[in-house]
Amino acid sequence: MGVTNTNEQQAPDRTQEVRQFEDSKLGVKGLLDSGLATLPPLFIHPPDILSSLKPAGAKPKSIPTVDLSGFDSNRRPSVVEEVARAAREFGFFQIVNHSVPTEVLDRRITALKAFHEQPKEAKARIYRRESKTGVAFFSNIDLLHAKAASWRDTLLIRSGPKLADLEEIPEACRNEVIERNQQVQWLGGLLMVLLSEGLGLNPSKLLDMTCLEKRNMAGQYYPCCPRPDLTIGIVSHTDPGVITVLLQDQIGGLQVKHGDEWVNVKPIPGALIVNIGDLLQIMSNNEYISADHRVLANTSGEPRMSVVVFYYPSDCESPFGPFPELISLEKPAVYQKFKVEEYLKTFYTNELDGKSLKNYFRA
Repeated sequence: MGVTNTNEQQAPDRTQEVRQFEDSKLGVKGLLDSGLATLPPLFIHPPDILSSLKPAGAKPKSIPTVDLSGFDSNRRPSVVEEVARAAREFGFFQIVNHSVPTEVLDRRITALKAFHEQPKEAKARIYRRESKTGVAFFSNIDLLHAKAASWRDTLLIRSGPKLADLEEIPEACRNEVIERNQQVQWLGGLLMVLLSEGLGLNPSKLLDMTCLEKRNMAGQYYPCCPRPDLTIGIVSHTDPGVITVLLQDQIGGLQVKHGDEWVNVKPIPGALIVNIGDLLQIMSNNEYISADHRVLANTSGEPRMSVVVFYYPSDCESPFGPFPELISLEKPAVYQKFKVEEYLKTFYTNELDGKSLKNYFRA
């Protein structure tokens, strides 16, 4: 088995292989537990993707780290400036001194990891792509559209505006999800206030547009991969929402594109990672950037775990587009107006790789 097969050669069997994998409800972890010793063809990525998996830069870079301490004191202007600079230059930054204790973050990782490491029968009950209950377990959000699958499983839980049905949230992580939901809302609100101020807007601008209300939490599980040279943890993509807040364990593997280079995001104990979504780049009229990022296949002997919260507007009927305050003769609107419902439908019906919603809604 190798990477010399082209997508055209693999295509006739791919639909059947996808259906078999989906119907098994195993996920990637289930494949490993069943005694898998090599990589199924479904997960082998094209040579052009695989050849780009090492950072190109000779000098190691890192994304900015912002200290949030004193955000409610006379240090606030400095915090706003650092957040805004990071959002403009990288679209990614780590935050420290954010008021969430490290032991709380560790418990969150442990609880979501415990779900993924249950026997396959316990997880198969909620294996689904859509769920009115607000809870779904699946492998690869774009499995039905992608050229190749990536080596990860996901537990997705709706956390706002209404928390998912409590009895549907897996018992292994139920208490953590419930207890931390208010914390997730508070931190997201703080970041949106700082980002609004960084654009010179009213601090409540993003909050007034319901950008804090719709939230999804994802527990992303990346098992050790038998052939990490042939696949990837998650392909290069940008996030569709307003902002994303990510907690990663200490294994690493996340990379962010900055210019022409891929930058390794080194784990910092107790830190959280914040990135700008496509929707905020659009609303900021390209002041802030939504950066491409990816996760390499896990080469560690331990599984990699991350907990991600995606923030979206709950208002699906009002038109969204660049803020009027950021449009001028010198800088006209780069994007057209659209409804969030139309916007997200475009996201969910396309392949993740290279899918940036910014490109669909240019003026």
